[in-house]
Amino acid sequence: MTMTKEEILKAYHFRHATKEFDPSKTISDDDFEFILETGRLSPSSFGTEPWRFVVVQNEQLRNKIKSSSFGAASKLPEASHFVIILARTPLDMRYDSAYLKEQQSKEVPKEQLTRRLELLEEFQRHDFRLLDHERFLTDWAVKQTYIPLANMMTAAAQIGIDSCPIEGFDIEKMNQLLNEEGLLEDGHFTISVMLAFGYRKKEPRPKIRRPFDDVVKWVK
Repeated sequence: MTMTKEEILKAYHFRHATKEFDPSKTISDDDFEFILETGRLSPSSFGTEPWRFVVVQNEQLRNKIKSSSFGAASKLPEASHFVIILARTPLDMRYDSAYLKEQQSKEVPKEQLTRRLELLEEFQRHDFRLLDHERFLTDWAVKQTYIPLANMMTAAAQIGIDSCPIEGFDIEKMNQLLNEEGLLEDGHFTISVMLAFGYRKKEPRPKIRRPFDDVVKWVK
């Protein structure tokens, strides 16, 4: 099925960071699985897929998150669905980790795996210098989680569902909470960003963006 350019742009204009959700409306299981699938199918550097999507529907955990995150306080419990996007830590993102060796074996034939891992090491060590500081590998993973974040929000907008990305939280406090809930797998994950889905309670103001010619520069 092909969408027209006008239909796609209409979805981009429809999407906005929804501040208030209608608690009386719930996203269907089929629609939400579709949204999650667009996140799962998102691209990642070297095919690392350094993410996990934790769908939080448990009321007790939602209340704990609400108390620990000023950004989520106005979205919970009104949001139909609430997702925490986790990013893999250096335990999994270093070129010689068990996770990346297993993941890269899916990307290339067995006879090419050694060379693939050598290229990954070169990329991490020299090209992006991701091994210079323990934080850099985590930041690399976190940056990639924003690809499925954007894809899920756009996909939701295309089927008339609203969303709001949330960065309003203390990372250490949220990681402590998620660790206590057994969601970080002994340090293999860290929180990246959160995402609320549902249906808008009221219409937003018109979208405001910088002019096209200011944002886009051609080099010919």
